[in-house]
Amino acid sequence: MKRFIGFALAILALSLPAFAAKNSATVNFSTPVTVGSTKLAAGEYKVTWTGADANVQVSIVQSGKTLVTVPAKLVTAKNGFTSINTDTVNGVAVVKTISLDKLTLDLTAAQ
Repeated sequence: MKRFIGFALAILALSLPAFAAKNSATVNFSTPVTVGSTKLAAGEYKVTWTGADANVQVSIVQSGKTLVTVPAKLVTAKNGFTSINTDTVNGVAVVKTISLDKLTLDLTAAQ
């Protein structure tokens, strides 16, 4: 019995990173953008989100540091790819949506 419990705990410990990765993705901003009120340089960032449906908090992380957290709406969608949709406001590219393989994070829906 102890052996079974030890095995079960080992499987659980190994599967936890898979569950954590479920709500994150890596994106690349090819030009400088603004998310919320934060200006971000072009580069690679990790996007994480917590919550569901219309009550999602999206964080943009680089080098382990959270740079900005904004409210968003999570929309289930089969995009099949990653893309960033921006709108130019006063000459600045503002991120509107982040489309990932199976979902879209709508940063304008919660505004």
